[in-house]
Amino acid sequence: MHISRTGRGIAAATTGAAALVAAALATAAPASVATATPAAVPHTFAAPAVAGHALAHDVDSPISIAQCQAKWHINCYTPLQYRTAYNLNSLYRKGITGKGRTIVIVDSFGSPTIQHDLDVYSKQFGMASTKVSVVKWGKVPPFDPKNGDMTGWAGETTLDVEMAHAAAPGARIVLVETGVAETEGVTGLPEMMSAEKSLIDHGVGDVITQSFDATENTFPGVDQGDSSSIQKLRYAFKDAARKQVTVLASSGDDGPTNGTLDDSGDYTKQVNSWPSADPLVTSVGGTQLHLDDQGNRIKPDSVYNDYGAGGGGVSHVFSRPSFQNGVKKIVGNHRGTPDISMSAAVNGGAWVYSSYDPTAVGWDVYGGTSESSPLFSGIVALADQVAGHRLGNVNAALYCLAKHKGTGIVDVNDGTDNTYGGVTGYKAVDGYDMATGVGTLDAPSFVKSLAKAARR
Repeated sequence: MHISRTGRGIAAATTGAAALVAAALATAAPASVATATPAAVPHTFAAPAVAGHALAHDVDSPISIAQCQAKWHINCYTPLQYRTAYNLNSLYRKGITGKGRTIVIVDSFGSPTIQHDLDVYSKQFGMASTKVSVVKWGKVPPFDPKNGDMTGWAGETTLDVEMAHAAAPGARIVLVETGVAETEGVTGLPEMMSAEKSLIDHGVGDVITQSFDATENTFPGVDQGDSSSIQKLRYAFKDAARKQVTVLASSGDDGPTNGTLDDSGDYTKQVNSWPSADPLVTSVGGTQLHLDDQGNRIKPDSVYNDYGAGGGGVSHVFSRPSFQNGVKKIVGNHRGTPDISMSAAVNGGAWVYSSYDPTAVGWDVYGGTSESSPLFSGIVALADQVAGHRLGNVNAALYCLAKHKGTGIVDVNDGTDNTYGGVTGYKAVDGYDMATGVGTLDAPSFVKSLAKAARR
């Protein structure tokens, strides 16, 4: 969720990471050729989870929490504060930075300035930057800063890349840009899935993060009980499971509901979205952090529910997977989301730098589960490094860890909820709930525990 567009920034030099993608993708489809997808794949609209709420303007650089409160009545957090909040610094001091692991980020259109923007972002906060390897998949049109669809996705791209880097500064980043036209009925998700499968087949990526979704009910046939249109899109996730690649997705920003087919608003009933609801995917929901200037918590996390709300609820397509058998009293016979949550609230949003729009170069504050999924991708990269191998689907491990103390799972149970748009949601209570999943995490214990509990 886009909260603010602020002032001007400065340029900085890159300190790139080791090249990986070029050789691995040497046999992938050329950018000038539309890539093939399995037959009879539906044409379903895929929207970025990021959405626009401009509240801040004309600030030359990130400002303090107190200044954010005075100006916009929200908290604004830096990556340094997030690192303290999740106790990441102790891992970095041990050399656990995600080094040797690769995060794949999938976005439509991408951003033409992503490397420069990551460099500026990193320099601002005293972090080393990393090389962003860009893969253009299919016919990606030239970037037009006057095109609202493209700038919306560029904002999403910027948030994804900078949050992943904030959590795993030593990880490689591969940005896959797809040529999705933002009009209804035009192929979107099939191109994304085709791109993901190709990278997986070429050994590129240990964890994939996806900040996009489409409401299950908007897929052809789902309202009539026919889920084949979704089933035909799952081939990339099945491939990821075979190759032990972890796949994540934002749980959404509309609480227990989500957007209608014509994108004119939300359903007036509880619905869920894909790919978040897919059992082969880890659904990452949203919390609200309450931090002081140093990044220390001044009170426990609550449910993200301000300019949006953390997505969560039961799938209308997928039955309860075995890893959720222990929470069947909560999810019933269906797949429940989210699985785990990290920072996503707008009141507690992340500072992000971008320059893809030459008329609005500078610092933004973003929130939404577009933030939490890439943050968690960084956490998975850290655990991959500790384990010395890919962890694959981590869902079973998450629910197993939640049963035990000292594993780094931190319950969110303050009674706040994700009710949104007049649709009743779910409360954060003791144990698993469909507001924040198993809860959030304390990185040192969680990374170590996840590395042991996931695939060996």
